[in-house]
Amino acid sequence: MSRDIQSGKPWRLGVLFSQTGTTAVIERTQLRATLLAIEEVNEAGGVDGREIEPVVYDPGSVMERYGELAERLFTEDDVEVIIGCYTSSSRKEVLPVVERRNALFFYPTLYEGFEYSPNVIYGGAAPNQNSVPLARYLMENFGERFCFVGSDYIYPRESNRVMRNIVRQAGGEVVGEFYTELDAGADDFQPILAEIERLRPDVIFSTVVGDATVRFYQSYLAYAGDGTSVPIGSLTTSESEVAAMGAEAAAGHITAAPYFQNLETEANRAFLKRFRARYGDDTVVTSCGEASYFQVHMFANALRMAGSTDTDRLRDVLRGSEFEAPQGRVKIDPDNNHTYLHSRIARVDRTGQYVVERELPRAIKPDPYLVVPALNDWSVDITHPGRRRRS
Repeated sequence: MSRDIQSGKPWRLGVLFSQTGTTAVIERTQLRATLLAIEEVNEAGGVDGREIEPVVYDPGSVMERYGELAERLFTEDDVEVIIGCYTSSSRKEVLPVVERRNALFFYPTLYEGFEYSPNVIYGGAAPNQNSVPLARYLMENFGERFCFVGSDYIYPRESNRVMRNIVRQAGGEVVGEFYTELDAGADDFQPILAEIERLRPDVIFSTVVGDATVRFYQSYLAYAGDGTSVPIGSLTTSESEVAAMGAEAAAGHITAAPYFQNLETEANRAFLKRFRARYGDDTVVTSCGEASYFQVHMFANALRMAGSTDTDRLRDVLRGSEFEAPQGRVKIDPDNNHTYLHSRIARVDRTGQYVVERELPRAIKPDPYLVVPALNDWSVDITHPGRRRRS
């Protein structure tokens, strides 16, 4: 089934991002960035003179549809490589399909870690690249009493498990943990907010995702005010959700991510110029969108070297490969198929813009199982690698 460089046909790439439903607020940004990267590759002559042809499906934010559509891409659309998925539940639907067919799956989303598949290239942050630095930042600046609020599916529960261990390791405490449906409305957050008021945490860690994020932050503003004194810290809240909820509801709250759209890098300025020329000046870019963008370019670069969509050939050249992404230089770790990414923490200002308050000068090696003490030890100062933190 694998195409060689003499076939003359377009290289086909399956694309699985929801354009409708509760997670479309973020997956639309991933789809746009994916299609922009494909256009850039094709405008530059394609790969060996052949264009990349996206085969796009909308799973509608319905988890089981991701697996069904992945199967269709492989059996009916002559696809061997796919990019897609936002939630961990959707990734788990696709994973057995790609492994059974020994296909290749680019997953451009942060996730809870504790997974490895030779058939997946993980482009989003692992816990040591976002959860560890966020917990440290929140404890240093706001206090040790955390309250968790999340959507009720795999990622929030597993991410909270990881964050709980990180907080406890540092001497902190989780005083409450609450979950809502993925499509939770404003009324669903009222009893949770009442409990938060009773518990009086120093900070809230949110793993609420999709449209429910907008409703949670707006409900928090109405119930408790902005994030000035007790902020919501998140790994999943992005420019897309901030634009939807409004600056007033977002102000003061904090996100840890490898990328924010207002980064002053040459690569990001060029990326934003092309993105906005394609989709409009008021279109936001997110960290998950940026990951989709650089993953497509890394796929195209590997395709040039491999001359084939064969998974084994592509994987061989992808491992250790690097790319100058909008966030900075990234690299696929040959040890685990995850990606060296930059670590940044930003707080939303009164105009609804993220302002970076802490960042590392280099990309962090991914440690999805949190087993490398030098990467995850609380005694190491992340702003000065090699320096120990004062107790």
